[in-house]
Amino acid sequence: MEIVSKFAVGSDKGVDDLFDVKKAVIRHIYKEHIPLDTIENFIKKHFDHRKMINILNDLSNQLIMVFVDDQPAGYCLFKSGSSYSDLSEGKKMTELMEFGILPEYDSEVRLSLWNKVKSAIKFTESIWINIDQNSPHLQFFNDNGFIFVKDSVSEIFDAPSQIYELDLLY
Repeated sequence: MEIVSKFAVGSDKGVDDLFDVKKAVIRHIYKEHIPLDTIENFIKKHFDHRKMINILNDLSNQLIMVFVDDQPAGYCLFKSGSSYSDLSEGKKMTELMEFGILPEYDSEVRLSLWNKVKSAIKFTESIWINIDQNSPHLQFFNDNGFIFVKDSVSEIFDAPSQIYELDLLY
């Protein structure tokens, strides 16, 4: 199994790869809590190629995709200079806007993606994520030093979520 994590650009192919993985991840995370027709309606309404290309062409946003044997298997979309509410000013932060891996892949894929993300965001003081309480990656972030900050609500389905932060200053 060949695992490669690399930056992706705002092209039709890049967005197609992202959306293939993102749709599967959303279906997997929410299938137990949200009716399937609601999930499918959300995907139809919110998955717009042009909008995503514009997001990826914003210089503060970056996308890293992980591929297994040349097939998209996961992704991380992050934004420099983004902070959560109630944060004290002056801290240089990066938001992990989205982090997802197809459920059939193991920790090697997640670790490859995470290592690439960490190498790309070395310039920041702190990383934060608003992560769904049902995310299969919650324990991974806890195991990698992220600390609970506060309860929140995710943008997807207004589901309960939590904000976690990892301070990179030692």
